[in-house]
Amino acid sequence: MKIIKKYNLDDRAIDRIVQMAWEDRTPFEAIELQFGLKEAEVIKLMKYEMRLSNWKKWRARVQGRKTKHAKLRDNDVNRFHSKSQKSITANHISKKKY
Repeated sequence: MKIIKKYNLDDRAIDRIVQMAWEDRTPFEAIELQFGLKEAEVIKLMKYEMRLSNWKKWRARVQGRKTKHAKLRDNDVNRFHSKSQKSITANHISKKKY
């Protein structure tokens, strides 16, 4: 896939992007900050990585969701990661608490 080659993504990075895309509180801008993929590229990657029925469910859920778009969020939401995740920096792979 062109996106995978363009950004030189390995399996671990792809898994992390998919996980971040599934998280309700992680905006597309956070994925772009860490991996460089814009929202449209994340959508294409998700479609490539998922079964069509699951992709349709995910797409319906995130489309227009305030928490997935930083510009639509309330100002009091100042984090973009789940509580189970260590703080996110601009590194490529965030470490997750288990």
